[in-house]
Amino acid sequence: MKEQHISSAYDRDLDAITTLILKMGGLVEDAILQAAESLANRDVELAEKVRAGDKAIDALEMEISEAAARTIALRAPVSKDLRSVLTVLRLAAALERIGDYAKNMAKRTSVLVDMTPIAGAEASLRRMAREVQGMLKDTLDAYIKGDAQMAEDVRQHDQDVDQMYNALFREFLTFMMEDPRNITACMHLHFMAKNIERMGDLTTNMAEQVIYLITGEMPEEARPKSDRTSYMKEPE
Repeated sequence: MKEQHISSAYDRDLDAITTLILKMGGLVEDAILQAAESLANRDVELAEKVRAGDKAIDALEMEISEAAARTIALRAPVSKDLRSVLTVLRLAAALERIGDYAKNMAKRTSVLVDMTPIAGAEASLRRMAREVQGMLKDTLDAYIKGDAQMAEDVRQHDQDVDQMYNALFREFLTFMMEDPRNITACMHLHFMAKNIERMGDLTTNMAEQVIYLITGEMPEEARPKSDRTSYMKEPE
């Protein structure tokens, strides 16, 4: 009876943490889309909303970390139960980082609104952001459903984001070579594209953690990657 009671208490703890993860995931999905929309619509107010909203994402990550630590200390989970708690911690850390990238995008929007638009760039960034948001939604759905195949599908989509990034990178180079006056705007746009590409990487890492949670093993095959510009690093 005591073991049953402990198991029931652990399940309640994990359910509560899962609810927080889903809430955090929803905020991050909104931040991704709104960061891209703020650029496309030259909406500084929306960009500021994304920046301010990052505090709520950070607070949820802290709340999840504290709840997970309490669960480990009080319930002493083992085997898959422990794996579940550790997975939650990793998902929360990745979501927090994705939120940071969305905030970084919003910061650059405030600068770009005063510059001449680069033809097609804003729409392309919005499509790329929507792709990553869809991957994130599928990853969270895979986590809730315990669906390893859905998580694996997310892994495979990462190369689509890489290809979109590579295409944008080449376009920005062309614009800069054609007219040096485009250099500043294109550099800002490039780093926004890189932010989105990194969001895709983090989302794919989350999908791999979901696979590990469900199967007990990390994927053996390296996920397909198509980013050929990884040498371009954004200053910290």
